[in-house]
Amino acid sequence: MTDWHEQNGLPDKRRVAASFSRAAASYDSVAALQRDVGIELLARLPVQPPQRWLDLGCGTGHFSRVLATRFPQAEGIALDLAEGMLQHARPLGGAQRFVAGDAESLPLRDGCLDLIYTSLAVQWCADFTAVLDEAHRVLRPGGVLAFSSLCVGTLQELRDSWQAVDGFVHVNRFRRFADYQQLCAESGLHGVSLERRAKVLHFPDLRVLTHELKALGAHNLNPGRPGGLTGRARIRALVDAYERFRQPAGLPATYQVVYGVLRKEY
Repeated sequence: MTDWHEQNGLPDKRRVAASFSRAAASYDSVAALQRDVGIELLARLPVQPPQRWLDLGCGTGHFSRVLATRFPQAEGIALDLAEGMLQHARPLGGAQRFVAGDAESLPLRDGCLDLIYTSLAVQWCADFTAVLDEAHRVLRPGGVLAFSSLCVGTLQELRDSWQAVDGFVHVNRFRRFADYQQLCAESGLHGVSLERRAKVLHFPDLRVLTHELKALGAHNLNPGRPGGLTGRARIRALVDAYERFRQPAGLPATYQVVYGVLRKEY
């Protein structure tokens, strides 16, 4: 029986939580993209310091600690669906509270936050409308939701290479940028900015890329992915297909990053 997530081509959140919990110990060692995107999102935050902020999808708590340094007078809450990530983050500090919770149903009271910061987390949420509704509910008037996410076109080289090998889903699916535009416009939050920017990483070979995706917990989580071991011949065919994309810097992996800053007006 297929559930809502499978019908819409997005991973089940239980699978997401388990995958990222397993990756907690290895995540920071391979999270260069996540660091760069998170820093860029920080640069887009409003100047006005918040009284209380939420790091939504805090992961290992890296940006919770950055936010605590940036806003030393504010109270911080770090929230993640993956308990394994929270266990890793709690001893390192940064936030006053570490909470296990779901972005689509926040365990927070109405109007209690001035800032929600969430970097490369909401792409795993099947119901982004619910995320926006919850942000609107928990923000005070004038409060800000600042998010980064991924959209269609992410890891397109890997997707195209697998397409040349077989017809299975091997690469995570993401929403279209147009969907983010429409959902944000309909959210009741005022759009301060919303844009898409491509970021290309380069890898010496395919093995390093796939190792990094696994260490991040971001390897294929989609329904419809193939079961069992991938045969040696299929891997060889995948390597050959990906080599067609090779550039002087290495094998490219393109991420289409969405940056959004929304404000609650009332």
